[in-house]
Amino acid sequence: MKILSAEQVRAWDQYTIQHEPIASIDLMERAAAACTEWLEEHAFTDRHIWICCGKGNNGGDGLAIARQLAVRRVPVKVCILEFGHKGTDDFQTNLARLHQLPQVEIRFLQSSEHIPAFQPDDIIIDALYGSGLNRGIEGMTASLVDAMNRSGALNISIDIPSGMFTDHSSAGNTIVKAAYTLSFQTWKQAFMHAENGPSLGKVQILDIGLHVEYDAAVEPPYELADDEMISGIYKPRDPWGHKGNFGHALLLAGSFGKMGAAVLSAKSCLRSGVGLLTCQVPASGYTILQTAVPEAMCIADPHPTFLTKTDGFFSKYASIGIGPGIGTDTETMKMLRNLLSQADMPLVIDADALNMIAASADLLEKIPPGSILTPHPKEFERLFGKISNDFDRIALAQQKADELQITIILKNHYSFIASPGRKGIFNGTGNAGMAT
Repeated sequence: MKILSAEQVRAWDQYTIQHEPIASIDLMERAAAACTEWLEEHAFTDRHIWICCGKGNNGGDGLAIARQLAVRRVPVKVCILEFGHKGTDDFQTNLARLHQLPQVEIRFLQSSEHIPAFQPDDIIIDALYGSGLNRGIEGMTASLVDAMNRSGALNISIDIPSGMFTDHSSAGNTIVKAAYTLSFQTWKQAFMHAENGPSLGKVQILDIGLHVEYDAAVEPPYELADDEMISGIYKPRDPWGHKGNFGHALLLAGSFGKMGAAVLSAKSCLRSGVGLLTCQVPASGYTILQTAVPEAMCIADPHPTFLTKTDGFFSKYASIGIGPGIGTDTETMKMLRNLLSQADMPLVIDADALNMIAASADLLEKIPPGSILTPHPKEFERLFGKISNDFDRIALAQQKADELQITIILKNHYSFIASPGRKGIFNGTGNAGMAT
């Protein structure tokens, strides 16, 4: 699934307006109707609803939602930030339509003293600013957002939580803390990053029928792995195959006290479908590995508690993985250095192997092209330097993948896959239950 920039989303709106064709006010009505239907389907229309609006098109969405709810006899009140300017044409049109429903109370907020006293059992619809925001919110708007966040009410943001930027970091911003974010048609980069997690809540992508021809032609900066992409990668297993057809992997893992890492990695490797697996573990882990993973062949390192040597016969392996639980002993570092010098195939490098490479920067240049590095954010920082935010981190991951001709899987809630010469991919298939 494509992840579009704010500018691309705006262009998609305009393309739909021109080629469906449809008036912009009617497209806004369609977006509002999708939100109103979602609120009804999730039983949020039996509570008192406040809708907080700016004077842009996001505010116009909010006014249209207010009118649609009022027609359904849902109790709703509207507050509008009043900064003197009239607002967009579509905002003004929807405000005029809402004025025709006298049962809807409309408050114009001219100062912080006019901010409503929200109650914990209220629902607040955040329609202050959409994805076009390019500077942090301040003044009375920030006071309103603070009141929304402190109230204990359930905040539901339209398009994107107000105060959050779409395509770059919002670190330090005042942002609506939404329980739900109702966005339109496509995922946005801001939804992929852990730094925004506390403000996003549960993201719901609502289909508002934007023109399919634009979606087919646009080239996104990033993509989100979905069933269609995964199905295109998947290769059915040959029913006539045997273990010799599915590759022989070597896994160098484990040390005294960390044999669980070796066991879990070995089981995962086998689960992935490898035909043959050989694990090299310290001598003290031999019985553990042979007992816990009997399918794997096992080489006992001469050292009792950590890894020190490789047999050097790498050509018999289709792939080699190193790192889980191996520690950072000096002799283990020598083994890693020898492996990087001698192996002529891509490696999968994880955990302590990454930490040792970070401690000896010259090893980065020795990593075979095509290798896969799997750092979590702290390991990534040790490898490539301190990064202030998630957006800069994935940009650096893409840069380093190109420079070193490797793939970097930057682990997170949405793990980011950076490969040389290809657009970045976010993987959303994990869950917090894996964090143990």
